[in-house]
Amino acid sequence: MGHQYHQATDGLLNLFTKANHDLSMVHYRLEKEFQQVYPDSANPMKLVSRIKKVQEDISILKEQCHELLAAKQDLIDKAQRILVENRNLVQRMQPSLGISPTGEDDDAFTNFKQVVEEWTAQIRSKTGDETHDADSGDINKLLFSAIVQKHMEIVVSRYSFFILVNVLKCNLLIGRLN
Repeated sequence: MGHQYHQATDGLLNLFTKANHDLSMVHYRLEKEFQQVYPDSANPMKLVSRIKKVQEDISILKEQCHELLAAKQDLIDKAQRILVENRNLVQRMQPSLGISPTGEDDDAFTNFKQVVEEWTAQIRSKTGDETHDADSGDINKLLFSAIVQKHMEIVVSRYSFFILVNVLKCNLLIGRLN
């Protein structure tokens, strides 16, 4: 035996069933009309679904990029720390080996610091962040954020216009179906 519902619930259930059926019919008619009017590559329904898929892919890629960025930043931080520790160790070992210790005027270390400072300045110029501390270890994050922000703005503006045009077309077609 089936479930017995209250009379008001039965009416509501029937209303939802009818609405679902009506929406399915509109969807079917739109698909048929789009197939007749547009070639497969320009079908607005397919384009909208492809845009949604691209948006999902972009968010997944962004998440993966953040994970990759975190791993890369960790590697850079460890490499930088190891380089400085090795330099300090070499400086402590030099007197016991009879070699005169290198000071802060060491060319390799000066070049290393200069590269880090130039990289930080370049990142700041791209992000417009003049107050960020150079030793914070977030240089790659700043660059990534600037690049992603720029590309996301371009993608969103292009797709927003595209979606708007296709929504208007869909509204016109729905008007014709009614």
